[in-house]
Amino acid sequence: MNAPQTTNRAHLDAFWMPFTANRQFKADPRLLASAAGMHYTAVDGRSVLDGTAGLWCVNAGHGRKEISEAVGKQLATLDFAPTFQMGHPLAFDFATRLAEIAPGGLDRIFFTNSGSESVDTALKIAIAYQRAIGQGTRTRLLGRERGYHGVGFGGISVGGIVNNRRVFPQVPGSDHLRHTLDIPRNGFSRGVPEYGIELAEDLERLVALHGAETIAALIIEPVAGSTGVILPPKGYLERIRAICDKYGIVLIFDEVISGFGRLGTPFAVDYFGVVPDLVTAAKGLTNGVVPMGAVFSSRKIHDALMVGPENAIELFHGYTYSGNPAACAAGLATLDIYAREGLLTRGAELASYWEDAMHSLKGLPNVIDIRNIGLVAGIELQSRDGAPGTRAYDVFVDCFKTGLLTRVTGDIIALSPPLIVEKSHIDTIVSVLGDALKRAA
Repeated sequence: MNAPQTTNRAHLDAFWMPFTANRQFKADPRLLASAAGMHYTAVDGRSVLDGTAGLWCVNAGHGRKEISEAVGKQLATLDFAPTFQMGHPLAFDFATRLAEIAPGGLDRIFFTNSGSESVDTALKIAIAYQRAIGQGTRTRLLGRERGYHGVGFGGISVGGIVNNRRVFPQVPGSDHLRHTLDIPRNGFSRGVPEYGIELAEDLERLVALHGAETIAALIIEPVAGSTGVILPPKGYLERIRAICDKYGIVLIFDEVISGFGRLGTPFAVDYFGVVPDLVTAAKGLTNGVVPMGAVFSSRKIHDALMVGPENAIELFHGYTYSGNPAACAAGLATLDIYAREGLLTRGAELASYWEDAMHSLKGLPNVIDIRNIGLVAGIELQSRDGAPGTRAYDVFVDCFKTGLLTRVTGDIIALSPPLIVEKSHIDTIVSVLGDALKRAA
């Protein structure tokens, strides 16, 4: 396979890249040619350690032949089948397998094609549920500041990252709780921070402001990833669950990032022991090989919609590619790998080593906070005067050039390696990142 001609910029022009400073990137592109295990290979032949599991999704590592062979076999057998008033066996098989590991027993599965679609699906299910139980005035959707719930209009409405929202209209009536990041009180916490359970009472404030009878659902990330790894304080999620129960609000956990072993448990629901009504998933669902997402629903939500004439469609919602055969094949093969290699819990074995390694970066120039849980970490840097985001971006580019892929968001470096990571890889991550932090000083 011929490598792209990196000296010829013209061939880069046609692709309008997502979430990218296109002009900056195309002036000095970072292109990946292949991948295997824990590493990418850049087009210039350099090996690049994957410190981000691709984009939080390649949990079982790269180049898993079982998955590619399963997809290839499926494409040759049944490339596409509709799931509107029709079906194919793999969609039911995959849903059944997922139900066996479903977070909190949420064993009714609706398939989507991405995290964004999972979020919008869950929001619509929540509103449909409220209507089905006679609560049709409940249409308001709540999220949280700094939350990321994809890029659909529903997702950006409940999301709380300003740049994702500022130029787009949002679903009327959406509102937001405060986020839980508190560096002055919780800086350099190891794992779940000590202070901030009182922030859950923000939900009481919004209920008082809008009236419980208007609120359909609250969606939050148990661990907020895209905004820079923000963790829930001790007792926070339990309190949120209790307030939702008190006022009849559907609670949705967005586990697009935290699902499938990222915290050392199958889902964050298992880690925290707090069960919502709906869980959104994607990314690790198919190891990032084929786009796919899912919504896990409680039977209470699901069964409330299974009423009326049996020939009536219960939920007027879905996607052409819901339960796509190739995606289901990839998902089933991925679950086989997770089970055989114990990857859904392997992170717990390495969490202590990972934590010590990440916090060894404390004291390096401009490091103002380090946050970690499971195999996730966020290293927050002091912004440069008048140039926020540039310091972390420089560290990101430096790391790539010296053989490490990180994730940058604002002035935060986020790390989330494949779950096959070894201690030697963690040592390399810390060494390369530490050197880059010193050079960025």
